[in-house]
Amino acid sequence: MSAPAGGRELFVRHARKDGRSIVIMRAVEDGDSCIVEAEVFPPGVPSTQPVRPGPYTFADAREATAFVTEAVETLMYLGCDIQAA
Repeated sequence: MSAPAGGRELFVRHARKDGRSIVIMRAVEDGDSCIVEAEVFPPGVPSTQPVRPGPYTFADAREATAFVTEAVETLMYLGCDIQAA
Protein backbone atom coordinates (compact mmCIF):
# COMPACT_ATOMS: atom_id res chain seq x y z
CA MET A 1 0.00 0.00 0.00
CA SER A 2 1.31 3.43 -0.79
CA ALA A 3 0.22 6.76 0.64
CA PRO A 4 -1.94 8.94 -1.59
CA ALA A 5 -0.14 12.03 -2.90
CA GLY A 6 0.17 14.42 0.01
CA GLY A 7 -1.33 11.89 2.44
CA ARG A 8 -0.04 11.36 5.97
CA GLU A 9 -0.17 7.86 7.42
CA LEU A 10 -2.00 7.84 10.76
CA PHE A 11 -1.73 4.17 11.73
CA VAL A 12 -1.50 0.58 10.49
CA ARG A 13 -3.11 -2.52 12.03
CA HIS A 14 -2.00 -6.02 11.04
CA ALA A 15 -4.21 -9.02 11.91
CA ARG A 16 -2.76 -12.53 11.97
CA LYS A 17 -4.24 -15.88 12.85
CA ASP A 18 -2.10 -18.95 13.44
CA GLY A 19 0.90 -16.96 12.20
CA ARG A 20 -0.74 -16.16 8.86
CA SER A 21 -1.60 -12.64 7.70
CA ILE A 22 -5.36 -12.08 7.49
CA VAL A 23 -5.67 -8.33 6.90
CA ILE A 24 -3.60 -5.16 6.97
CA MET A 25 -5.53 -1.91 7.45
CA ARG A 26 -3.95 1.49 7.03
CA ALA A 27 -5.42 4.94 7.72
CA VAL A 28 -4.14 7.92 5.76
CA GLU A 29 -5.12 11.53 6.31
CA ASP A 30 -5.61 13.12 2.90
CA GLY A 31 -6.48 16.79 3.12
CA ASP A 32 -10.09 17.17 4.26
CA SER A 33 -10.78 13.42 4.49
CA CYS A 34 -9.29 10.21 5.84
CA ILE A 35 -8.86 7.04 3.79
CA VAL A 36 -8.66 3.48 5.10
CA GLU A 37 -6.95 1.02 2.78
CA ALA A 38 -7.10 -2.74 3.33
CA GLU A 39 -5.17 -5.75 2.09
CA VAL A 40 -7.05 -9.00 2.73
CA PHE A 41 -5.42 -12.43 2.52
CA PRO A 42 -8.35 -14.89 2.14
CA PRO A 43 -7.92 -18.33 3.75
CA GLY A 44 -7.36 -21.21 1.38
CA VAL A 45 -6.05 -18.97 -1.40
CA PRO A 46 -2.46 -19.94 -2.25
CA SER A 47 -1.64 -16.58 -3.86
CA THR A 48 0.53 -14.10 -2.01
CA GLN A 49 -1.35 -11.29 -3.75
CA PRO A 50 -3.93 -9.78 -1.40
CA VAL A 51 -7.44 -8.71 -2.29
CA ARG A 52 -7.77 -4.92 -1.95
CA PRO A 53 -11.34 -3.90 -1.13
CA GLY A 54 -12.08 -0.21 -0.81
CA PRO A 55 -10.51 2.24 -0.26
CA TYR A 56 -12.94 3.53 2.35
CA THR A 57 -13.20 7.32 2.63
CA PHE A 58 -14.30 9.08 5.83
CA ALA A 59 -14.91 12.73 6.68
CA ASP A 60 -12.18 12.76 9.33
CA ALA A 61 -9.70 10.68 11.31
CA ARG A 62 -12.23 10.09 14.11
CA GLU A 63 -14.63 8.29 11.74
CA ALA A 64 -11.82 6.28 10.15
CA THR A 65 -10.51 5.29 13.58
CA ALA A 66 -13.98 4.15 14.68
CA PHE A 67 -14.26 1.99 11.53
CA VAL A 68 -10.85 0.36 12.07
CA THR A 69 -11.50 -0.11 15.81
CA GLU A 70 -14.72 -1.98 15.08
CA ALA A 71 -12.97 -4.15 12.48
CA VAL A 72 -10.11 -4.89 14.91
CA GLU A 73 -12.55 -5.84 17.70
CA THR A 74 -14.29 -8.24 15.32
CA LEU A 75 -11.00 -9.79 14.21
CA MET A 76 -9.96 -10.24 17.87
CA TYR A 77 -13.29 -11.93 18.60
CA LEU A 78 -12.52 -14.30 15.70
CA GLY A 79 -9.18 -15.21 17.28
CA CYS A 80 -6.78 -12.95 15.40
CA ASP A 81 -3.71 -11.36 16.94
CA ILE A 82 -3.49 -7.63 16.19
CA GLN A 83 -0.31 -5.60 15.90
CA ALA A 84 0.21 -1.90 15.39
CA ALA A 85 2.74 -1.63 12.59
